[in-house]
Amino acid sequence: MAFLVETDGLTKRYGDRTVVDGLDLRIPAGCVYGFLGPNGSGKSTTMKMLLALVSPSAGEARVFGRPVNRDTRRGLLRDIGSLIESPPGYAHLTGRENMRIVQRLLDVPQTNVEDAVRTVRMHDQLDKRVREYSLGMKQRLGIAMALARRPRLLILDEPTNGLDPAGIEEMRDLLRRLADDGVTVMVSSHQLGEIDRTASVLGILGRGRLLFQGTRAELFSASTPDVVIECFEPERAASAVPDELAARFVDGRLVVPALDDRETRRLVDRLVAAGAGVYGVRRTEQSLEDLFMDLTAGGGL
Repeated sequence: MAFLVETDGLTKRYGDRTVVDGLDLRIPAGCVYGFLGPNGSGKSTTMKMLLALVSPSAGEARVFGRPVNRDTRRGLLRDIGSLIESPPGYAHLTGRENMRIVQRLLDVPQTNVEDAVRTVRMHDQLDKRVREYSLGMKQRLGIAMALARRPRLLILDEPTNGLDPAGIEEMRDLLRRLADDGVTVMVSSHQLGEIDRTASVLGILGRGRLLFQGTRAELFSASTPDVVIECFEPERAASAVPDELAARFVDGRLVVPALDDRETRRLVDRLVAAGAGVYGVRRTEQSLEDLFMDLTAGGGL
């Protein structure tokens, strides 16, 4: 199967408000899929529709090649683990007691529980009550609960919320290890730097619409960075640049947005002919955060 998760025109409306608008997701098997978007962009609602916790207003979702609905939910969830919103668990019980409850509910062998606990590296914390856990430990316990069923798909909504840098790094390593072991991970996050270092495929939402989907390399290749031109005679440069290029001067350097290589050469030739004294040409460096802000502010590439 090429894609573990597929949606076609997936839409959710509440009254006259459209929260998710015609999503066509494609999540390959065995990847970490970074699901990004500002608050209110529809990430959590989309994840809930994939888990059949919320019914779509239009469109369809398929997981493992099967449609997601109330009739198929029970069978699909045998192979799906999730951590949505706050971490689960009874605060007055220990981590071990919580894992026993999960074992009985899922009717899975003890080896599953032991493997899940080992995967999240919290075996030495199981005898503490959950109320004594840090937020990071609660997140790990929630993921261990989700892993006890040995899922093929793991859906995580903001798993790094409230974690310190060490906890975020541990979560990043965990997601990578899970993908290496064949688990497909769909993770939403505001930690763009972490997603940039973790996800192999990205999906970016804005106002309920899918603005981009693909690899990091595809995202960066779809955007043209600004061109920075350094010259000895900025006044001559200013008079030689066509108005339609929307160029600006920043710290004495000419910055021109979204010029391709051919257009850049033409502009440099023009500046040289005007006697601007060009001595440097380069493109600005872009980060995932830069592209994310451009996409979500402008509505797409």
